[in-house]
Amino acid sequence: MNTRDQLLNRLNEIGNSLSKRPDVLALLALGSVGIELDRIDEFSDLDFFVICCKGFKQKYIENLDWLSDICPISFKFKNTGDGYKLLFEDGVFCEFAIFEQDELKDISFSEGRLVWHAEQFDPSVCDPAKLSSYRSFDIDYLIGEALTNLYVGLCRYNRGEKLSAFEFIQYYAKDRVLELISTLEKPQDVKQDKFSISRRFEYRYPNLSTVLSKILVGYDHIPESALAILDFLDSNFTINEAIKKELLALCEESKQ
Repeated sequence: MNTRDQLLNRLNEIGNSLSKRPDVLALLALGSVGIELDRIDEFSDLDFFVICCKGFKQKYIENLDWLSDICPISFKFKNTGDGYKLLFEDGVFCEFAIFEQDELKDISFSEGRLVWHAEQFDPSVCDPAKLSSYRSFDIDYLIGEALTNLYVGLCRYNRGEKLSAFEFIQYYAKDRVLELISTLEKPQDVKQDKFSISRRFEYRYPNLSTVLSKILVGYDHIPESALAILDFLDSNFTINEAIKKELLALCEESKQ
């Protein structure tokens, strides 16, 4: 059985298991097993919400027999107060949360697909609040943030705080680069994840995303990463010469 069939069959099995329990209202599939079925591949997993009647949430969090009755569970980890990350013995991995119906209005999630719901359940409850596209900032703000992230990071590197430097340069400044790339290159027709700009980034921005191989060079090459980010900023935008000079000097000092 291929991955697509295995995942969708498992979802149907979960829906069937829940349908036999009168205190459950619906099973909502999300992500690539939701309305984005064309994205399923061999690396996909199950992402879903279980919606139960008021007062029964803890019952389904504390007792997972509605899953283990389908297939033995080899690993489970309660990653939030609402749900788990879990691995079945047959290799199907899933991440899920359990909510009471009234909680959905206060939760941010992308549009999903109802695998099963009780007759009395109103499907419109699963319509997510309108989500804006990935947040955007003024370009000058993004450039300023990136430059100052580099400055703080390189100062900490030269002080010997390599881990903090790594975070400021290859995490914080890198994220500003991602946002700046989205202002420079028209995205390809690949669905955007409204919660994470990094998802499918290489597919959306195939040209400028190649700079990431120069930026994400690891803990032992932090100054090189800073120089790559500085070069990206200087090549695509007008940056302040004074801060550029300071950054180059800090990079040079890091070699000593």
